Amino acid sequence: MSEAARSLLQRWGASFRKGTDFDSWGQLVEAIDEYQILARHLQKEAQSQPNNSEFTEDQKKTLAKIATCLELRSAALQGPFRKQESTQSQEGFKLEDLKKLEPILKNILSYNKEFPFDVQPVPPRKILAPGEEEDLEFEEDEEEGGAGAGSPDAFPARIPGTLLPRLPSEPGMTLLTIKIEKIGLKDAGQCIDPYITVSVKDLNGIDLTPVQDTPVASRKEDTYVHFNVDIEIQKHVEKLTKGAAIFFEFKHYKPKKRFTSTKCFAFMEMDEIKPGPIVIELYKKPTDFKRKKLQLLTKKPLYLHLHQTLHKE
Repeated sequence: MSEAARSLLQRWGASFRKGTDFDSWGQLVEAIDEYQILARHLQKEAQSQPNNSEFTEDQKKTLAKIATCLELRSAALQGPFRKQESTQSQEGFKLEDLKKLEPILKNILSYNKEFPFDVQPVPPRKILAPGEEEDLEFEEDEEEGGAGAGSPDAFPARIPGTLLPRLPSEPGMTLLTIKIEKIGLKDAGQCIDPYITVSVKDLNGIDLTPVQDTPVASRKEDTYVHFNVDIEIQKHVEKLTKGAAIFFEFKHYKPKKRFTSTKCFAFMEMDEIKPGPIVIELYKKPTDFKRKKLQLLTKKPLYLHLHQTLHKE
């Protein structure tokens, strides 16, 4: 075993155990976060080119199946799992089943048995380096061109729908629920499997809470993609750092290029946290979490429509 492979397996094994420990202790937010991070790493390795990987193609298929199981367990912790997203029953993927995969991951280099669960690797989708998508997007019209510096806007395939439950209330502290109602886009009907990634960042673009993905949009109509889904912000409002912002990245799948892409993004700053409806502007990708080089997506009156509810004891 090469030193690089040994190091990867040690890190993955530690992350796996950390996730299952959180899971068994009932710390669901932490377990979901750990499972999703590990699933992304395994997916990335499974999609790597042969000359850039420490693993054989068969071993990478097994890694991809483990990643699928991690996503299934993550989804099971958040409520009934939709049939179209899984070959498992609606009861979801159980912790005791997931634990059976730890020795497989640990011994991946010598594992040669049939995988214990009837799951399939998520179909490969291209993972792009930061800035690479802008080179591929030159054919899009002016209103959708990328500009500025920000996060990479292409991601490993994953099962959308990683919403987390509301935190326990604390005396004198405020919790925020944001209902994502709809987003206005001129080509809304053409978006495939659209969903929104929600994150809370400080001024340096560092995550302050776990990242959440909405399920795929409920419907598309005219110039709107409808979601009608509640996001529970995973930190009390009073504990958010000065200058923090809540980001909403609209993502969709591009079958010709085989990757999930960020089409645009929006954000809400702390002084905009007020009960009731709010519409916020859309900006061109790539997502600029530091909010330094912002360019509006369009001059048309198209926005992200939200509704905020504050909960205070």
